[in-house]
Amino acid sequence: MAPRLLILASLLLVFLFALHLAESRPVLESDMFMMSERSSLLNNSTTGIDCGGECARRCKLSSRPNLCQRACGTCCARCSCVPPGTSGNYESCPCYANMTTRGGKRKCP
Repeated sequence: MAPRLLILASLLLVFLFALHLAESRPVLESDMFMMSERSSLLNNSTTGIDCGGECARRCKLSSRPNLCQRACGTCCARCSCVPPGTSGNYESCPCYANMTTRGGKRKCP
């Protein structure tokens, strides 16, 4: 009985060690590239536009400011521009004006 228990315990330890090795893989260069791309989209540091500040300005009179700022932030990150004023003026940022939802409505406030 004791040898069986020893073999089972050994197999369990080997399995746990293999599982630990599989989950703790090293970070690859491609993973680092994807993380830096995601970070640059959020910060928008390549264009120098402050999406947070621009969207706060754009959405300050909105009846639903949180929804407005979330949509504006997405549009700003993709287009690197936010139209002036609190509404309209889409001609100054065509990318912002051309984004639509699945239902065909304008995505960007």
